[in-house]
Amino acid sequence: MRIFDPHIHMTSRTTSDYQAMYDAGVRALVEPAFWLGQPRTSAATFIDYFDCLIGWEPYRAAQYGIQHHCTIALNPKEANDPRCREVLDLLPRYLEKDRVVAVGEIGFDAMTEAEEQAFVAQLELAVAHELPALVHTPHRDKAAGTARSLDIVAASGIAPSRVVIDHLNETTVAQVHGSGCWMGFSIYPDTKMDPDRMVRILLEYGTERVLVNSAADWGHSDPLLTRATGQAMLSAGFTEDDVDRVLWRNPVEFYGQSGRLELAGIQWAHPSSYAGNTVLRGT
Repeated sequence: MRIFDPHIHMTSRTTSDYQAMYDAGVRALVEPAFWLGQPRTSAATFIDYFDCLIGWEPYRAAQYGIQHHCTIALNPKEANDPRCREVLDLLPRYLEKDRVVAVGEIGFDAMTEAEEQAFVAQLELAVAHELPALVHTPHRDKAAGTARSLDIVAASGIAPSRVVIDHLNETTVAQVHGSGCWMGFSIYPDTKMDPDRMVRILLEYGTERVLVNSAADWGHSDPLLTRATGQAMLSAGFTEDDVDRVLWRNPVEFYGQSGRLELAGIQWAHPSSYAGNTVLRGT
C-alpha cells in the first residue's frame, strides 16, 4: 500500500512518526501552513515558520524516505489578528518556491469578516500564481461555513477542480460533491472522521475527487490513520486499485496541478543515529 498524506502537520511530529509512517507505506505528504497553538505576535514570526516548511522539514523527511511538500497561507484563525495581516504581503515570495504546491490553509474558523477578506485575497493569489487552493472548513457551524466557502470559491474565478474543500463529514459532503471541487476528509481520533465512517462515504459517493488525510498535528491525532482507512476499504470490498486511487493517485492528481510535485528518486537514508542524533542536522 503506497500512501500520500495530503494534509499533515509534521512540524508538530517527531522523527519516530516519520519512521512509523515510512514503515506503513507513506512515501509523500503535504504539510499545510496553519496556526501553532500559541498565537503569533507579528508577521515576522511567520517568516521563520514558512522557511521551515520549505527548508528543514523536506530535509528531515527525506532522511526517512518521504517526499515533503507544503502549502503556504495566512491561516483563518490568525487572519483575525491585526498583527498578522501583513503576512498577506509576504505570501507572493513563498508562493514561487519549488515545493509549495497550493495556497492553504485558507477559509473559515469563526466565519468573521476578517477571515472572509483574507480568504478572498488568497484565492486571488492562487489564481495569480496558478496554484491549487486548500480550503479549511470551520469546526463549528460546518454546514453554513462550507456553503459560504463554496460561494466564495465560485465568485473568485478559480476552477473548482483546483480547489479542495477539507475537513468534510456526512453533513457537508453532498454540498461539495456537486460543486466540482475536490472533497477532503480528515481521519482523526474523537473528532472529524474515522475509517469506518469514511468507508461508508466512499461507498455512497465513490472514489473520484476524494482526498483522505490524517491532519495529524499537536493534538490527539494519529499519522497512520490513512493506512487504517485503506485497510478498512479492503475489508469493505474495495479493490487494491481503489485504495491506491484514494491514497495515492488522487493526491498526486490534485497537487500535480501545481507542476511542482517531486516524487521520484528519494531513498531512505536514516541509519541508527547520526553522531548520537536521530536526524542529520546539517551544517
